[in-house]
Amino acid sequence: MNYTIENNMIKVVISDHGAEIQSVKSAHTGEEFMWQADPKIWGRHAPILFPIVGRLKNDEYTYKGQTYHLGQHGFARDSNFKVEHHSQESITFLLKDNEETRKVYPFKFEFRVNYNLMNNLLEENFSVVNKSDETMIFGVGGHTGFNLPVKDGITKKDFYFDMHPSVARVKVPLKNASLDWNNRSLASTDSFIGLSDELFKDDALIYELHGHDNKVSLRTDKNNFHINVWTRNAPFVGIWSQYPQTANYVCIEPWWGIADRDDADGDLEHKYGMNHLAPGKEFQAGFSITYHSDADPDEN
Repeated sequence: MNYTIENNMIKVVISDHGAEIQSVKSAHTGEEFMWQADPKIWGRHAPILFPIVGRLKNDEYTYKGQTYHLGQHGFARDSNFKVEHHSQESITFLLKDNEETRKVYPFKFEFRVNYNLMNNLLEENFSVVNKSDETMIFGVGGHTGFNLPVKDGITKKDFYFDMHPSVARVKVPLKNASLDWNNRSLASTDSFIGLSDELFKDDALIYELHGHDNKVSLRTDKNNFHINVWTRNAPFVGIWSQYPQTANYVCIEPWWGIADRDDADGDLEHKYGMNHLAPGKEFQAGFSITYHSDADPDEN
């Protein structure tokens, strides 16, 4: 079932299946900011990644001597959430462990996804509560797909990414869906990153953020369209679009977790980039997105 939150600037439609955004439209122009999940290209809009981000080697891990099979990005994106709270500008979805989740992930948990509107800013907040009597190990993240408004002579190559603060960042390449750890490098993210189909020929661009506040902007100099993603202490961010099958969209993905390194031994307790949460404790994270249509006045 779909639910709506809205104000006088934007209207957001979210499904209880996966707690996934389906649509974000400008209240002024009706412009659709979200990728509309063409199944021939990429059949999702903005999946929630939990309890892992990325892919495990061989789609499996071991924990306390037992082997578990878990697909890319975990099970939350394909789970039905309960609506815990809903008002005009805010909604909270809840997913609890159950018999099916415990077959692939042995921990007891409460996982909440909250969306909150403030003017043209949409907050996406995550809360994980460990209901187990042992330390819970998990990853969580966003995977928001944005439409590229290619019209009036504007093409995909007219868009670019602008990252702040303006510093170089460590880039970690992927090889066969694992982190190619020995070939990570210092990337020039202190300058613009031009958008093209070929940018993703080697899969996602992954950058280490070291938990600082960062802003990743998707922009064009041809009009005032821009989207700002404020990562709010995420340790990693991914930028991705399908390749070689391509379309006019791109994903900006703040992560509190990451795919397996190519030298991973498969033990969940050793997995790089995971969060470790004590029994009864709560983990909170999130990111914010500001939406500006091409008809909006120019602003940051």
